[in-house]
Amino acid sequence: MLHNFGSINLDHVYRVPHLVRPGETIASRAYQVGLGGKGANQSLAMALAGGQVSHWGRLGRQDAWARDRLADVGVNVAHIALVDEPSGHAIIQVDDGGENAIILFPGANHGFVPSELDTLAASARPGEWLLAQNECNALPELFAYARERALSIAFNPAPMTEDMARLPLEDCQLLFVNRVEAAGLVSLPESSDAQTLLAGLRQRLPQTATVLTLGGAGAWYQSGEEQCYQPALPVKPMDTTAAGDTFIGYFMAAHQEGKTVAGCLELAAHAAALCVQQFGAAESIPLRADVEQALNQR
Repeated sequence: MLHNFGSINLDHVYRVPHLVRPGETIASRAYQVGLGGKGANQSLAMALAGGQVSHWGRLGRQDAWARDRLADVGVNVAHIALVDEPSGHAIIQVDDGGENAIILFPGANHGFVPSELDTLAASARPGEWLLAQNECNALPELFAYARERALSIAFNPAPMTEDMARLPLEDCQLLFVNRVEAAGLVSLPESSDAQTLLAGLRQRLPQTATVLTLGGAGAWYQSGEEQCYQPALPVKPMDTTAAGDTFIGYFMAAHQEGKTVAGCLELAAHAAALCVQQFGAAESIPLRADVEQALNQR
């Protein structure tokens, strides 16, 4: 079982001709509300990929439908608390080129207290995986409890903030980063090439395996001196929302199955490629059968 300490958000998605510029008002052509949050997206992706995942999260009581949505696809929701606080939510613009801009309100995702973390960590068995992102509070305390319980930590420092560089990332067994996050962690320009970023990460975190995702430039896995590259797939993106989360969820599901690193990257890349060809966040995450079909066609 993988345990995902992750955000659950309500996504308010607006389709716009271009991302709003400072001082500008534009009309949205479409609007929808759906399940989102990096944590929920990654749990959803892992469950749709056939993985075994338990979600640790907090959600406003009035939004229990979001918990039900996760349960419906096979996520263990026993540790999602319904609380008397507003749920986290995001205001998302998606333009005609498929790019997005997001305003995030943390809400209940930032209400964790140490006693809750202790209880959550106690529900996991030594050696099991803990996945986390940067949309919930109390990450330093979470890392400490994970060490005490001998859990393996997979971490996605997104959204990237200065606090991420101060976390004990050496406690992580696996790190998922994009170009911006990698550059921020090793104090390099975002324009740095992949090998420069990977070298910086290896120098800072020599014992931590890393997956570096680069969108249209593919993805790299690195563990010590070992590297594996997965080329990007030739698709035209319509909406990049949740593509990174889809990649992570499918990668961890493949890892749980015992696939090779190359197999994990390949499955995750094909899942992300299908994701970016659909609009929305959670609703754009593909089924495992569709990903397998795409793999077979290639």
